[in-house]
This record gives sequence, structure tokens and C-alpha cells, in this order.
Amino acid sequence: MSDSALDTYTVVVNGKPQGPYQLAELKALNIKAGTFIRKPGMNDYKEAHEFQELRELLGFQYQQTAPQYFASFDQRLLASVIDYFLIFLFYVFALLLSYLVIQERSLRISAAITMLPAIPVIKFIYGVLAESSRAQGTLGKKLLNIKVTDMWGNRIDLVTAFGRNAAKILSVLPFFFGYLYSFLNKKQQCFHDLAANTLVIKDRLI
Repeated sequence: MSDSALDTYTVVVNGKPQGPYQLAELKALNIKAGTFIRKPGMNDYKEAHEFQELRELLGFQYQQTAPQYFASFDQRLLASVIDYFLIFLFYVFALLLSYLVIQERSLRISAAITMLPAIPVIKFIYGVLAESSRAQGTLGKKLLNIKVTDMWGNRIDLVTAFGRNAAKILSVLPFFFGYLYSFLNKKQQCFHDLAANTLVIKDRLI
């Protein structure tokens, strides 16, 4: 793709993408700070004020606003199911490897039972590392195009990710009410999200 093509803009007008336009042509359009715009190579639209060149051209100021597109309970649940499934596959693989050394049947059964508690521990460690990484979420979340952010949509640090995952005990007890609370919360936050001041958002697609 040529440099000139990369410098073009698609503008959402009345809910429909229009363009491409060159930067100079945007002055003639009725573009507001919240108008959705996308450049080639971008996976999603951004608001006009998020582009530095448009702030300079049109006199906008950057407006830091909280994301408005929150992941639903079923998306979060499916992401968790995918993660546990992948971890369980890893558990089975590790168990089969141990069977190469362990020959006695009773010891094999004991090994299988002993290794089971490792599954939630691995999930916890993986969740902390994945949510604080550039991906901002586990593979399950990645497959569903959702990610964990702070209240302004930014990547969280390792300490916040640790606190968020540790606080999931608040969502589990009693009777998983902390997870169900997301149905009563406008930002669809569970108790552990409230405790860590985090959100789970989905891609904003037009």
C-alpha cells in the first residue's frame, strides 16, 4: 500500500462510512470531536479528537472518556470456559507425561488427583500475566475480541491485574452473586472489577 493511501481517512456520516478523504479535504466536512474516523491498517474506528493531526487541523482537544462498549456476561463466561479448556488440555498432557515415569495404577490415580488443584492456580497466574500484557487479556478473551482495561480504557499494570484476579473470590461468594451483579451494573462490572477499578470492553466496530 502506498504512503498516499495510508494518509487517507474514512469518515462515518449518518452511520455510514464515507471516503476515503485526504487530510486537507476533511476541513470541508462537518467533523466534530466525536466523529468516528478510521485510517488504513486500523482494526477499529476512533473518534476524531484521538488523532493528533486532526486536533491540529480542526482545533480539537483530546478528550479522555471511558469506553462505552462493555463485554457482556455471556462473552466473559465463554472466554473463561475457553481458558479453562485450554488449561485442562495442558493438565492432561502433563499427566500423560508423568505416566511415562509412573507405572503403578494407584500412583497414577494419586498423581491425577494431586495435580488437579494446579488448574485454578495456573488460571490465576495466567490471568494476571495475560491481562497486564499488551494483549490485555487471555487467549479466550482475545478470541472474543474483549480485553481488560482501567476505567479509561488503558492497559492495566501487573499489580492491578493481580488484585483483580485475587478479588474474584468476592465475585464467587456467595453463590456467584458478584458475577451476576454485572447484569445490574451499567458498565457490566463484576465485584472484582469494582474492587480493582477495571472494565472488560469489546471492540468498537461500526
